[in-house]
Amino acid sequence: MDPQVINEYLPLFGDAALLTVGLGAAGIGLSIVIGLICSLVQFYRIPAARQIVRIYIELSRNTPLLIQLFFIYFGLPKIGIKTDPTVCGIVGLAFLGGSYMAETFRSGLEAVDKVQSESAYTLGLNRFQTFIYVILPQAVSTSIPPFVANVIFLLKETSVFSAVSLMDLMFTAKDLIGLYYNTTESLFLLVVFYLIILLPVSLLGALLERKLTGYRTANEKVRRGMIAQRKEASGNVGN
Repeated sequence: MDPQVINEYLPLFGDAALLTVGLGAAGIGLSIVIGLICSLVQFYRIPAARQIVRIYIELSRNTPLLIQLFFIYFGLPKIGIKTDPTVCGIVGLAFLGGSYMAETFRSGLEAVDKVQSESAYTLGLNRFQTFIYVILPQAVSTSIPPFVANVIFLLKETSVFSAVSLMDLMFTAKDLIGLYYNTTESLFLLVVFYLIILLPVSLLGALLERKLTGYRTANEKVRRGMIAQRKEASGNVGN
């Protein structure tokens, strides 16, 4: 491994890493919005929209991102819809990520015990207030581990952006290997820069999970207290 070659390639990989992070952040941001909307449609069982969401999730999760990018970049222009590589990458990542985020958020929402909603209604909260102040915080705490796993997965999936001529990390590594045959140095930098991008996300996710574990424990105590009070109240009514 030649240190001089690595030093020469560092700026190129630095620029590619910035592009990768930028596109990944934009795509993941859109996927969160899509996933939240789809999860709400499923959670509240909106009839027609629910079927559309189910079809979208199955289609998205059962086709590779590479195929989706090819369809957006090469297929849509056939019907007059043209996109540049940047838009293609963001839309493709959002399309794929939205389905994974939808399932993550849905499972988090459904994990909230119904007694929580019933107790909130009893206290005078309306449906919107119950969702914002009772259901959503608990769903978020439950969804953090799979959410972080999805973010890491989507960031790694950016490696296929090179197929539509985006000069991301993978494109840069392949280009330098093809031009100068410095395979070891290029692959070394590729691994290093992906670790620089992904390790902070993984560590932050672990930190959030530890903090939210305490929240879930406290919430479980409150839930048990509510159940005990309801049983006690039912017993008093019976007497």
